[in-house]
Amino acid sequence: MSLHFRAKFHAVALALGAACALPAHAQTEIQWWHSMSGALGEWVNDLAKEFNESQQEYRVTPTYKGQYGESMTAAIAAFRSGNAPHILQVFEVGTATMMASKGAIKPVAEVMKEAGLAFDPKAYVPAVAGYYTAPNGQMLSFPFNSSTTVFFYNKDAFKAAGLDADKPPKTWPEVKEAAQKLKAAGHKCPLTTSWVSWTQLESFSAWHNVLFATENNGFGGTGARMAVDSPVHLRHIENLADMAKDGLLIYKGRGNLADATFVSGECAMTTGSSGLYANVKRNAKFASGISTLPYYPDVQGAPQNTVIGGASLWVMGGKKADEYKGVGKFFAFLAQPEVAARSHQRTGYLPVTIAAYELTEKSGFYKENPGTDVAVQQMIRQTTDKSRGIRLGNFVQIRTIVDEELEGVWSGKQSPKQALDAVVKRGNEQLERFQKAHK
Repeated sequence: MSLHFRAKFHAVALALGAACALPAHAQTEIQWWHSMSGALGEWVNDLAKEFNESQQEYRVTPTYKGQYGESMTAAIAAFRSGNAPHILQVFEVGTATMMASKGAIKPVAEVMKEAGLAFDPKAYVPAVAGYYTAPNGQMLSFPFNSSTTVFFYNKDAFKAAGLDADKPPKTWPEVKEAAQKLKAAGHKCPLTTSWVSWTQLESFSAWHNVLFATENNGFGGTGARMAVDSPVHLRHIENLADMAKDGLLIYKGRGNLADATFVSGECAMTTGSSGLYANVKRNAKFASGISTLPYYPDVQGAPQNTVIGGASLWVMGGKKADEYKGVGKFFAFLAQPEVAARSHQRTGYLPVTIAAYELTEKSGFYKENPGTDVAVQQMIRQTTDKSRGIRLGNFVQIRTIVDEELEGVWSGKQSPKQALDAVVKRGNEQLERFQKAHK
C-alpha cells in the first residue's frame, strides 16, 4: 500500500469513525424548572420520561428548583443573565407578576400557533383556562397542576372518637363539634391547615361569595385593594382563634408544612390542596376521606365555588424557534386526554381538560375512589365576579403578610381584628407599589 493511499485510507477511516460517533440526529434539549417534590416529583419525572420516549427530536429535562417562591426568584435571576429555562412552573399567586413581565415570557397560545399545533382554549376546564387568560382572550400559560382547597379527614380517628366516618363535617360549626370530640378522645391535633391565606381567606372568600380584594379580586385592574376586614372574614378568624385557644386548631407553620402532620396521622383533619391526595394515597397508614371546604350555612350565597391553586407552565422568552416547537409538542403531549386523565387520577390535581374529566368519569375512577371528584365539583359550580379567582400584583408578598399577622392571632399576641386591619393596611401598600410600577 503506497504512502499516499495509506494516508487517504486513514483519513476516510477517521471520518467514518467520527460519523459513527455522532448521533443520527442531535436532540434539542428543553429545560423545565419545577417545584414538585416527593410523590409529585416522581410524577413530573415520569411525564418527561414518557414524552422523551414517545419521539426522537426533543428531550425534556425536569429540574427541581425548590418551593414555588424559590423557583420563581431563581428563574427571574436566570432570565436577567440569559440562562432562563424554556419552561417554568409558577404558582397561581405569581400569575399577575408573570403577566406584567413583558418580554420575559412568551404566551402559550403564540407558542402553539407558531409550532403549527392545534390549540383550543375551550378544551380546558373554564375555571382553569379563564385564570390564565389575558383580557384580550389570549391564553398566557399552560394549565398544568391546577388544584383547589379541600377538606381531608382521618376516618380511623373519626371512628375512634365515635364520629361517623362516612359523614364528614360540612360546616364550620360541625368542624368545631368534630374537633371537640376528637380532643375528648385524646387527639392532640384535631384540626390543622396548610396555606393559611389560600384556604382561610382566599378560598374562604370565594366559597362565601365575598370579595378578598376590590376590582373583582384584581381581575378588573391594578387598582385593587384588600377587602378582608369584612364582618364575614372577622367572624371566621375569631372562630379559628377560639379553636386555637381551646387546642382544637393547631397551627403547624407556613406553606404546606401542615400536610406532613396529616399524612403521619398526627392531625385528624386539615384544609389544604387537592394535590395532597397523591401523598395521602401513597404514604398514609389510615383510611382517609376528602370532602368540600367547610362553610357558614347562614351566610347568603354560600357555598359558591372555590378558587384555583397549584401552578401553570410559563414559557420563557428569548429562545430559538426549534426549541419553542419542542415546548409546544410537549404541551400537546400533556394535554392528550389519556395523559391528562392519568395525571389527575394519580395526583388529585384538577383534570385540566374537559376530555380528561369525562374519561376519568367514564372509567369509574370517581366511584372507586370516593371524594376524588370533590375538587372538580367545587370548581365547576357557576362563578360570580366575587368568586372567579384572585389575581393581584405582589401577591407572594401579600401572602407572607397574612402569615405574619395571623401567626400573632394563633399565638394569642393580637386580636383577629388587629390582624385583619394590618393585613389590609400592609397589603394595600404592596398593591399600590405594584400599581405604580405597572402603569
